Amino acid sequence: MSNLTALQVMQDAPVIPVLVISDVAHAVPLAQALVKGGVRMLEVTLRTPQALACIEAIARSVPQAVVGAGTVRTSDDARAAARAGARFAVSPGYTSGVGQACRDAGLALLPGVATSSEIMAAQEDGFNELKFFPAMQAGGAAMLKAWSGPFADVRFCPTGGVTVSNAPELLALSNVVCVGGSWLAPLDALASGDWGRITQLARDTTTLRG
Repeated sequence: MSNLTALQVMQDAPVIPVLVISDVAHAVPLAQALVKGGVRMLEVTLRTPQALACIEAIARSVPQAVVGAGTVRTSDDARAAARAGARFAVSPGYTSGVGQACRDAGLALLPGVATSSEIMAAQEDGFNELKFFPAMQAGGAAMLKAWSGPFADVRFCPTGGVTVSNAPELLALSNVVCVGGSWLAPLDALASGDWGRITQLARDTTTLRG
């Protein structure tokens, strides 16, 4: 169970949904709807007080899903996510402390980077699969193309400002494996329990990669 790699997380589908869940009751039906649409890697961000309970509910009740924790900023976040049943972690930035805590907890980590120095710091600690965040605000496809020269061995998951309309351009780049996006779980669909719409949004992502 614990030998999941960051690359496996990235390769499973073109999009990792970035989920902000405020109601634990939404967690399981949301996960089921995404899995039904072919999206199994689910990033539940630690941005709400209910996030860890949501991770726990999905890990317990939706075995087809692989649930991870997003917005992991501290070693404590990593340990709490692992205890809740997360199998991978995604961080907005990178510190060696977070990297080590994820290793110790058996969590695959996608560290966030926005500069060349941050890429080098993450690589020095053995991380070659990275989240580019905030992607569109920090240079988007042009930045990723520029990085493909000096960092030819790095694979990215751009997240932040990524939409269904700009995702194909990013996914067409040789150093992009997948993107992170919040559009798969619109807040109004969660509020109204429109799980069919979420399943369709998940299905639609399979066509984003040309």
